[in-house]
Amino acid sequence: MRSIESVNKLDVAELSGTWGQELRIELIAGQNGLKRKVIIKTVQELGPKLIDPKVKHKQGAIYILSRNSISNFNKLPNSKKQSVLRALFSKDIPCIIAQRGLLPGEELRKACEETNVPLFTTKLPVQKLISLLNKILQDKIIPFTTAHGVLLDIHGLGVLILGKSGIGKSENALDLINRGSKLISDDVVEITKSVSGELFGSGPERIKHLMEIRGIGIINIMDLFGRASVMDRRIINMVIELVGWNSDTEYDRLGIDENVYKIMGVELPYLLIPVRPGRNTATIIEVAVRNQLLKSRGTYRTEKILE
Repeated sequence: MRSIESVNKLDVAELSGTWGQELRIELIAGQNGLKRKVIIKTVQELGPKLIDPKVKHKQGAIYILSRNSISNFNKLPNSKKQSVLRALFSKDIPCIIAQRGLLPGEELRKACEETNVPLFTTKLPVQKLISLLNKILQDKIIPFTTAHGVLLDIHGLGVLILGKSGIGKSENALDLINRGSKLISDDVVEITKSVSGELFGSGPERIKHLMEIRGIGIINIMDLFGRASVMDRRIINMVIELVGWNSDTEYDRLGIDENVYKIMGVELPYLLIPVRPGRNTATIIEVAVRNQLLKSRGTYRTEKILE
């Protein structure tokens, strides 16, 4: 899997609808742009920078206009106002919030209407507004991606099992669950990255606790094995990829190399396990996890055997 980082997006309509009263915001222009997306976790306060046409604006960020910035803008000659507005709207801005007390001039309102950028006013002090917005955005705007695989808790490690369709991911996962492992998600694993850099995996609500086994169909793991056999969310600690056995491929036989798998910039221990008839893949996966636990504790090193 080549993991592509994505970001959970918050549209302006949800922001104003859910937190509008708390933020004390009122829409005064750009109503047609309420479906615009906020993708940056911190807001941009435009003080003196507003009147600098050379300032580099950030795409996807909420912009805050203080009374001072509005006052400075309103004092500019019309030609400079247009230059500032061109720079401001050169990026895909989700919305602008102006501090009430000094309303934005007609030029700014008109630009918001023409570009469908929602323009709000607020009764809150700027710093209070920024603090509340940053808190909301930190909770809502998080990096995420999805993986086609199975996520299990095996001996206390979150193990993401990858491989092509039909390679046996679900069947091996079922064998491991029968031995005491826990299922987090089968088929689609949703991965989010925390502020501290940890990766958490979970499953879509519609397939929660479900697994597809060819020849049987869809089964409910919690109903079959009990509540202790499933988890809703888990830190991902390592990645194992199953591949079809190829006699022409040289597989690692010593375990000296420490391979890693990158997901959203986070490096995880990675093993490639070849699958062929007669090979107990589930047992090999379990042993690989036990071996990783020993490595993480520093109590086992292959190099010592080779000395």
